[in-house]
Amino acid sequence: MGRGRLRIYLGAAPGVGKTYAMLAEAHRRVERGTDCVVGHAESHGRPRTEALLAGLEQVPPRTVEHLGTVRTEMDVDAVLARRPAVALVDELAHTNAPGSRNTKRWQDVEDLLAAGIDVVSTVNIQHLESLGDVVEAITGVRQRDTVPDELVRRADQIELVDMSPEALRRRLAHGNIHAPDEVDAALADYFRPGNLTALRELALLWTADRVDERLQQYRRDHSVSAIWGSRERIVVGLTGGPEGRTLIRRAARLAEKGAGGEVLAVYVARGDGLTSASPKELALQRTLVEDLGGTFHHVIGDDAAAALLEFARAHNATQIVLGASRRKRWQYVFGPGVGGTVARDSGPDLDVHIVTHDAAGRGRDRGLPAARRARLGRVRIAWGWGVGVLGPALLTWTVCGLEAGPGLGIGLGAASGLANDMLLFLTFTVAAALLGGLLPALASATAGSLLLNWYFTPPTRTWTIADPENIVAIAVFFAVAVSVASVVDVAARRTHQAARLRAESEILSFLAGSVLRGDTTLDGLLRNVRETFAMASVALLERPDERAPWTCAAHVGPGRPPARPEDADVDMPVGDRAALALTGRVLPAEDRRVLGAFAAQAVVVLDRQRLVGQAEEARRLAEGDKIRTALLAAVSHDLRTPLAAIKAAVSSLRSDDVEWSDEDRADLLEGIEDGADRLDHLVGNLLDMSRLQTGTVTPLLRVTDLDEVVPMALGGVPEGSADLDIPESLPMVTVDRGLLERAVANLVENAVKYAPAGSRVLVTASAHADRVELRVVDRGPGVPDEAKERIFAPFQRYGDAPRGTGVGLGLAVARGFTEAMHGTLAAEDTPGGGLTMVLTLPAARAHTPESPPESPPESPPGPAPGPSAEVPPPAAAPAPRARPRTGPVPDAPRPLQKAGPS
Repeated sequence: MGRGRLRIYLGAAPGVGKTYAMLAEAHRRVERGTDCVVGHAESHGRPRTEALLAGLEQVPPRTVEHLGTVRTEMDVDAVLARRPAVALVDELAHTNAPGSRNTKRWQDVEDLLAAGIDVVSTVNIQHLESLGDVVEAITGVRQRDTVPDELVRRADQIELVDMSPEALRRRLAHGNIHAPDEVDAALADYFRPGNLTALRELALLWTADRVDERLQQYRRDHSVSAIWGSRERIVVGLTGGPEGRTLIRRAARLAEKGAGGEVLAVYVARGDGLTSASPKELALQRTLVEDLGGTFHHVIGDDAAAALLEFARAHNATQIVLGASRRKRWQYVFGPGVGGTVARDSGPDLDVHIVTHDAAGRGRDRGLPAARRARLGRVRIAWGWGVGVLGPALLTWTVCGLEAGPGLGIGLGAASGLANDMLLFLTFTVAAALLGGLLPALASATAGSLLLNWYFTPPTRTWTIADPENIVAIAVFFAVAVSVASVVDVAARRTHQAARLRAESEILSFLAGSVLRGDTTLDGLLRNVRETFAMASVALLERPDERAPWTCAAHVGPGRPPARPEDADVDMPVGDRAALALTGRVLPAEDRRVLGAFAAQAVVVLDRQRLVGQAEEARRLAEGDKIRTALLAAVSHDLRTPLAAIKAAVSSLRSDDVEWSDEDRADLLEGIEDGADRLDHLVGNLLDMSRLQTGTVTPLLRVTDLDEVVPMALGGVPEGSADLDIPESLPMVTVDRGLLERAVANLVENAVKYAPAGSRVLVTASAHADRVELRVVDRGPGVPDEAKERIFAPFQRYGDAPRGTGVGLGLAVARGFTEAMHGTLAAEDTPGGGLTMVLTLPAARAHTPESPPESPPESPPGPAPGPSAEVPPPAAAPAPRARPRTGPVPDAPRPLQKAGPS
């Protein structure tokens, strides 16, 4: 049984018509004879959506009761038992009610796909997990119902349901998305033209990226090498020098000129030892290109120009950005360089930009490690052999030809002087040593000695030397040539060693600095290893003991990591239980010293990451143990105190040997009621704290007037103990009314508890820019600065508070609820003595409610976009503002219901 296929209708905003398009697709499939059922679809009472649902088989939903409310969810088990060919599942990012088969609806879809059922679903762009921060910055709303991007990317088909912001706002104004009394608030909040335009751009760009991935896959499958300029892709060729940052910024500006432009920075490393680039500089350039929205790539190739062109064509690039060459003018005799070669071979479909920089034309960058700069390559050695062997022969032909005169061919060379001839031959020997090292120089000295003996010492054209002085001269020439060649070769080797040690020291210095700073991740360290040694991939393998199989702790590079260190090209063991495995080429022995340092550091970083995780787990367990200990103490004393009072009062009332007067009976009943209220308050705080600890507080944000909430919160304190002052001009706030009431009630009760007898607690509010501050002011003993944060910790009571006054959760719950509503709670000193609690809330104009639901389109014909409802609708138009209250708070009863997740 194969896996089912997933088709997703992606929308830019609520109301564009995803559900309508999904249902229209279902009708087309049913007409073709496909077994198609509706697993879940939201109509929200909209007649056009319900009309499309008619005629489609629907799997009855299951009901889930949670916190006194009944919710309907998709019955996954029923759909699996029905086993249709295609299932329609609306709202992919929906969070299921507690008690459901899965937490998220996309997990339900995964179960259906695994069972071989094709699924058609819908999702809005704001519900993609990676775009949460971007959407919040645009709309001011943090989406809590999200779906992993990877699930949507893996969909077999993604269809964008698009609509212009103007058309969507007209649809909203016509009442096709919200009820008429909610239209004005929605148009002014979430459905503003700027919000809709930005969300539409996000949806278009995200879909374009997915289309591009499919295009690249098609090109790979069909071996298409020609460049298709469907979008601007700019490849930046990096050498590891500081000018790379200039090139990256220039490429980013070029990419911004075209919609959807992409920057790909490429560093080409040769495969023969330590790279010539500074690891620190490469790390800076990697960070820069990623900050600018591009990607960094590491390519291995001995021919930089060919590797760049191959990479550009493989990624369907349209432009290449290169830096102007550092070479001086005379060095161009050896070839056009990388820039010239790329420009010559790029072809008509690939533009090449040569960008000038400060180091252009000034020679090689002396700031870079020269590990490979002094190393003799194959081309240089070939030049050394050519100059050392062919040079003396060419010199002999030239000198003899000149001495014989025109038309005489090769003649005798005695006339030019043997000393001058030896100096000329010695020049070629030195040149061969400089270019190719010792062996070409020795060959040049030997060839020069033989040629001098044959052509320039009498008798010529024989190996006999008549004059003993010539014998000495040739011997001296050979000895000098060998000595000079040896000295030059030793100097070159010392230069190479010094350059290599310099490269190693810089690499180790960068590694040590990152270790001391603690800013190296394991993946980042392995990337440094790969780039430093020009390897294809790097993996860190480990095993618990010598007999256990190897496992991969981290891997960087294409392909899969080797199963064992022995399977890799390079194996660097670290003890008996870890090894660094590199693939790509065999490293020389001299490179393994630095590799050993990298391997040891990789194991240290891995251990450090695990220790950090263990420390965090230990901290969490210690915190939980602390809370459990405090909870046991609270249960053993604070909760038993009101229970003991209730039991004593009840026992007294049930006593048959005492006649209680009506007044005594009323006092005992009042004591029972007070004890029950205290017990209810303590249990409520404990439950609220547990919800905050588990992260299950989900506020339902609505535009609210503080006058509607704060007076209700003050109903639990004695009459005359608090004054309320809320200005009439105060803006409305976006809060969860239940959570705000509970938070303010805890603050006021805490202030009244510590206020001196006869003093009143003042509750006042004021507006500041995009926020509203609610202050609870008391004249109590106050709190020192060092304890102002500690009083918000769970189970904390400052000073000598009596044991019967609570478990120390009121302020912790108040802060938790405030932060859940995107507000803050802090403590300040009251001028003249006392403590002021400052509760800051977002004003309604600065924080919009969560996005409203979708609705069907204006006209039903054709496969038009349809409705969906991923987000709860905004609140209706606010009620008229109450008159500001100033003075004593009336004795209003405090609501008994707990503020909970909505």
